[in-house]
Amino acid sequence: MKRAIKNHAVDVAAIFVLLVFSVAVAGYILSHQRLRFPLIQSTPEKMYAEFATAQAVMPGQGQSVRVSGVQIGEIGGVSLRNGVAVVQMNINDKYKHLIHQDATALLRPRTGLKDMFIEVNPGSNRAPAAAPGFTIPVANTKPDVNLDEVLASLDADTRSYLALLVNGAGRGLQRDGGNQLAQVFERFEPTFRDLARVNQAVALRGRNLRRLVNSLQRLNTALAQKQNQIVRLVDSSSTVFRAFASQNQNLSQAIAELPGTLTQATDTLGNVQTFATLLRPTATNLLPAAQALPAANAALTALARPATPIVRDQIRPFVIAARPLVQQLVPASNQLAKATPNLQKTFTVVNHLVNMLGYSPGAGQHGYLWWLAWLGHNTRTLFSIQDANGPYRPLFIQFSCQQIGLLTGGDFSLVGALLNLAPLKARCPGLGASRDSTAAAATSARPATGSSHS
Repeated sequence: MKRAIKNHAVDVAAIFVLLVFSVAVAGYILSHQRLRFPLIQSTPEKMYAEFATAQAVMPGQGQSVRVSGVQIGEIGGVSLRNGVAVVQMNINDKYKHLIHQDATALLRPRTGLKDMFIEVNPGSNRAPAAAPGFTIPVANTKPDVNLDEVLASLDADTRSYLALLVNGAGRGLQRDGGNQLAQVFERFEPTFRDLARVNQAVALRGRNLRRLVNSLQRLNTALAQKQNQIVRLVDSSSTVFRAFASQNQNLSQAIAELPGTLTQATDTLGNVQTFATLLRPTATNLLPAAQALPAANAALTALARPATPIVRDQIRPFVIAARPLVQQLVPASNQLAKATPNLQKTFTVVNHLVNMLGYSPGAGQHGYLWWLAWLGHNTRTLFSIQDANGPYRPLFIQFSCQQIGLLTGGDFSLVGALLNLAPLKARCPGLGASRDSTAAAATSARPATGSSHS
């Protein structure tokens, strides 16, 4: 056998692959035929629902149990109990905690051939979760309603009118009526689209309204907890309003002046606009200075730290000690303040004089200071010659006797006194001197500044 397998190894491998592939395909088909594999899949949770009628419910045909269109299980069986149909629901393990004890169920057809399914509303979170084997009571379920039951509720005339309506609709849709109706519905598409937008907006408004109600509820709860503070707020508001009422006239006057204030504010803001226009480039130019501030602060810190002991230990004691003397200087400062305007005028004149002396026109012309130095040079040259009496310059004054008589009114006694006081020589009648027709006097003078006049 081993030799046969070895000789036909390719055939054996092909048979093995086909066997594995067939098993996989069979498993896939069986899994989609609702066959459960206990070793692989978990056992579903059994729950029940009571219906007044369970017509067309057939277990094993894949009829499903759904929640909001999502399949959570299958119908596992139907039984009759006390005149009520009890439908078994096999709920998948991951959805077994979804159903609560206040859940409701509807039995509905999926197609026109009565392919039934159960639509379950799992209930609210306020109710406890349903335990395994829980039964939804018949009061919380609704069976399927057949069309003949609806027609049976109508009287004979209504059924006749309904039959005429259906027949007329059938004749109207013959030939091209269906296409025309489709075109009509197509024309309503923008309306339906706008209605969808409106419904979305209404739904959003509903959500906002729910949030608003919730916020109001929390606000009212908080206000109820702060009742004492609200009472105090009302009392304080009453006091404030009474104060406003007492100032009614002043408030009216303030309101009457408000238009002028607003006009002035408008003008001011217009001027501020000009200031703002200039402020922007100014601020831009100040950016380098602002960027340099950290370095300046660091330098100031380096200066302030060593200067602090000096200010604290030397300057501050000096200021405290000098305070009495400064207080005594107050009267003198007041007098100096009174004299300051005149001193300012004086120094202004002196300043003008100095400016005039220091002014040099240029272009070959010289100022007064240059000529003053030249005058000193000439003066030094003038007094470089001296005689036995020192650095004197001889001064000769000559008058005629007639001129002396005219000056003294013919009284030569004054001239004689002058001759006795000063080294003067005179020859004139009446002075005890020679009778010359002219008189001459010569004298020498020593100026206190060392200069002479001729």
